[in-house]
Amino acid sequence: MSIKKNQKLRNLDPHLKREKERYKSPLPSREYILQILQQQGIPLAEQVLQKLLDITKKEEELFNRRLTAMMREGQIFRNRKGDLCVMEKLDLIKGRVQGHPDGFGFLIPDDASPDLYLSAKELNKALHGDRVLVREIGLDRRGRREATIVEVLEHTNTQLVGRLYIDHGILYVVAENKRISQDILIAKEHSLKAKAGQIVIVEIIQQPNKQTQPIGKIIEILGDYTAPGMEIEIALRKHDLPYIFPPEIEKLSAKFPKNVLKKELKGRKDISHLPLVTIDSETARDFDDAVYCEEIGDGYRLYVAIADVSHYVKPKDAIDQEALSRGNSVYFPRRVIPMLPEALSNELCSLNPDKNRLCMVCEIQFQKNGEILDYVFYPAVMRSHARLTYNIVAAILANPKGAEAKEHTALLPHLQLTYKLFKALLKARKKRGAIDFETTETQMFFNDQGKIEKIVPVQRTEAHRLIEECMLAANVCAADFLQKNGQTTLYRIHESPVPEKIEALRNFLKEFGIQLGGKTKPGAKDYAQTLLKIQGRPDAQLLQTVMLRSLKQAIYSPDLSGHFGLAYDAYTHFTSPIRRYPDLLVHRAIKAVLQSETYNPGDWNELGLHCSMTERRADDATRDVESWLKCFYMQDRIGECFDGVISSVTGFGLFVALDNVYVEGLVHISELPSDYFHFDATKHLLLGERSGKQYRLGDRLRVKLVRVDLETSKIDFVLAEPDKKPERVKTQAKGEAKNQAKDQAKTKTPAKGKKLHS
Repeated sequence: MSIKKNQKLRNLDPHLKREKERYKSPLPSREYILQILQQQGIPLAEQVLQKLLDITKKEEELFNRRLTAMMREGQIFRNRKGDLCVMEKLDLIKGRVQGHPDGFGFLIPDDASPDLYLSAKELNKALHGDRVLVREIGLDRRGRREATIVEVLEHTNTQLVGRLYIDHGILYVVAENKRISQDILIAKEHSLKAKAGQIVIVEIIQQPNKQTQPIGKIIEILGDYTAPGMEIEIALRKHDLPYIFPPEIEKLSAKFPKNVLKKELKGRKDISHLPLVTIDSETARDFDDAVYCEEIGDGYRLYVAIADVSHYVKPKDAIDQEALSRGNSVYFPRRVIPMLPEALSNELCSLNPDKNRLCMVCEIQFQKNGEILDYVFYPAVMRSHARLTYNIVAAILANPKGAEAKEHTALLPHLQLTYKLFKALLKARKKRGAIDFETTETQMFFNDQGKIEKIVPVQRTEAHRLIEECMLAANVCAADFLQKNGQTTLYRIHESPVPEKIEALRNFLKEFGIQLGGKTKPGAKDYAQTLLKIQGRPDAQLLQTVMLRSLKQAIYSPDLSGHFGLAYDAYTHFTSPIRRYPDLLVHRAIKAVLQSETYNPGDWNELGLHCSMTERRADDATRDVESWLKCFYMQDRIGECFDGVISSVTGFGLFVALDNVYVEGLVHISELPSDYFHFDATKHLLLGERSGKQYRLGDRLRVKLVRVDLETSKIDFVLAEPDKKPERVKTQAKGEAKNQAKDQAKTKTPAKGKKLHS
């Protein structure tokens, strides 16, 4: 192909057409810039590159922005001379900094290769979360890959929450996020006259580098550390949780009608005559789901009606963008940060009693044995006939002639029929081989000052499980419907345990004479059968805990890889669109199929990663708040002794969960009787080298509370009776301690070595 001599090089950009469609004044594409740099074969000065691509004076600023964006994303790099280099040509690794409270950190590479160690000196150049380029420099003293930071690509911390300290006239803020170990220096004129000890919001005006600490200015004073509700205010900012709806959304919310309009009923099935009911906790305010069951032939027909959020929240509108940003509602003790404005979450979308509401229905036909025979999805209008709670339903089912049953006489036959279906679903669950761990959930009760008065276990009733099984059935149908119709969606996936975890679990169970089936690839049924074997054993809780920890965490993904724990080949989330964004996406996908269309919200993989992140973010934030509240609750009990069980064993000590108090704290390894204790990760124990004493997961201890640190939310115990051996949960592993002590004495070296979301 001949090229005219006067044709500009930039006109040969293979992506020129795309750039023209996007911009009035198109620049050379990123791909073409990289191509030109690679063709030149050497680093280029920016002026040389501009000349090659015929960048005009007017275009220089925009071109510089494009280069900056490419540098930020690690496509190109500016060397010490200021020349531009192609990243792929350099031996540099791109990734994200993960700080450690002790000052050092790690690089988490973008390419999922093993992490690299960053010394405290290196971490002075960046903050936790920053995106950087590093060069590998060898191995550190512990044999870990070590790196040096070459360039910070992106500073992700522009604001942070922390506590102000004043030391000899020097003001600095210590971040609440302990992974940020650098103190933020504050000039007096930028202090807003905040007092020492107050919680403040800092804007970073100078990022750290190898010569200087980060410098900031206080832009908001939140108040005293122990003020009521301050723990939530801190968590919101520490975890970057969106918690204020922008004015634009408040205006849009005000325009929603109070009730369903007549014109909105077009094309919907009217099921308002069906006695659907909501069954939730006493404190619930947003009602996503309602159920009704009837007999049909020799089986059952179950109606699961779910709030039709997708009717009101349209793709890419302001409310949708905010909901995506939040990802889910966050439930703190005594406060909720909703995904949707309250006009929707608590009113128009909420299935409140005696109100017409738009819904998406999953109507399922079951055989008598609980197997799904058929299902259908459709948009409808419904009317909740009662707002029931788990406790009310449990009381009705336990005593059909009692006061609660008499109050809801008309609903009694339907509830009893739903209960019959539930029993059939339980049998189908066992036949399928779903894993069913027994866990203890707790509820906090607060006084007028907003502090914990008591912590009590939540009694999980048959009503809880009844609703759970109904929702599981609807979710399975949603996944099957979308899969069969070739519509991409976000599945809720729970992958099989990794071989290393399986091997460690097998070795642990062997110590107790228990064998996990399934050979190298045990399935959910093998786990379920093992759980049945250990029921009634005194060490059942210990064994169950280790089994649970061998499993992965469930995530959202468009990949159809099944749900290991629930033993489903395909599973998704359809039943909570008020509080989970993935459910809203699933509703839109189902509607698209019903209308013979295809729904494509963008990059499904990115959406899955984002929704999984917001779920973890919410979990981390609520955990922080609960930990702080528990510390505040325990601070007046220093010196008291408690009985408890070892809930976790680490290389630095034992975590002990207190009986009847439901608070956890650490017995540091230095507080154990004089000996060298070695951590055995496979057997979940610390073993004394000389004495042979061991402290294992599940052992009972009596401990004394000696320290509560509100700043770090840490509780420290010591052994109340240090000379007394820990009370061992009776097991079938005889002579275990004796044999291990002999082995350790020979070598005199240490042995080498989360919840399931449905």
